Amino acid sequence: MAPHPSEPHNGGLSGRLNWLRAAVLGANDGIVSVAGIVVGVAAATAERGPILTAGIAGLTAGAVSMAMGEYVSVSTQRDSEYALLAKERRELAEQPDEEFAELTAIYRAKGLSPATALAVAEELTAHDAFTAHVEAELGIDPDDLTNPWQAAISSAISFTLGALLPLLAILIASQPVRVPVTVVAVLVALAITGAAGAWLGGAAPTRAALRVVIGGALAMTVTFAVGHLVGTAL
Repeated sequence: MAPHPSEPHNGGLSGRLNWLRAAVLGANDGIVSVAGIVVGVAAATAERGPILTAGIAGLTAGAVSMAMGEYVSVSTQRDSEYALLAKERRELAEQPDEEFAELTAIYRAKGLSPATALAVAEELTAHDAFTAHVEAELGIDPDDLTNPWQAAISSAISFTLGALLPLLAILIASQPVRVPVTVVAVLVALAITGAAGAWLGGAAPTRAALRVVIGGALAMTVTFAVGHLVGTAL
C-alpha cells in the first residue's frame, strides 16, 4: 500500500514496514483467492488437470490484477506528489516571504519559541528552501517519491507466493484428503499472515488473525458448496 502525501515516507523504518505490511496483505489475498478457486473446482471434480488449470489461471489473473491495481494507484499517488511539489516550487518563486512566514509558523505550532522557530526556518531555508518547505508542509521527501513499478512488482510477487500454498497443497495431497488438507494449510497460513499484518500495523494480532481465518473459512465453504452443486448438476 502507498503512503498518503500527508504522511512522512523518507525510506526509513516506517516506510519499510509499510511495504512489508502491503506484501503480507498481498500474500493473504493470494491465499484466499486461489484457495477458493481450487477448493471449488475440487468439489466438482476429482481430476487434477482441471484443478491445476483453474489454480494457475486464478494465480495469474490475480497477480496481474494486483500489479495493475497497485501500478495505477501508486501512479496516481505519484502524480499528486508531483503536482504538490510543482505548486510549492512555484509559490517559493512567486512569494518567498509568505512561504518563509508559513514555515516559521509551522515550527511555532510544533512548540518552538518564536525566536527558535525563526532561527530554524532561516537555517533550513538557507540550506535547501524547497526541501525544507515540502517536508514541513507536505511530509514529502522529494528524493524518495513513491515508485509505481516497485509497488506493482511487489504486489504481484506477494500474491503469487501466497497463491502457491493452496495450489500446491491441493495438488500434493491424495484425492480423499485433498480438500481437508488444503483447508487446514490455508487456515494456518491465514492465521500467520493475519497476525503478521496486524503486528506490523500495530494492531492486536489475535483479533486480526481470527478475522482473516473466519473470512477464509467462509470463502472456501461457499466456493466448495458452489463447486459441489455445479459438479452434481453437470
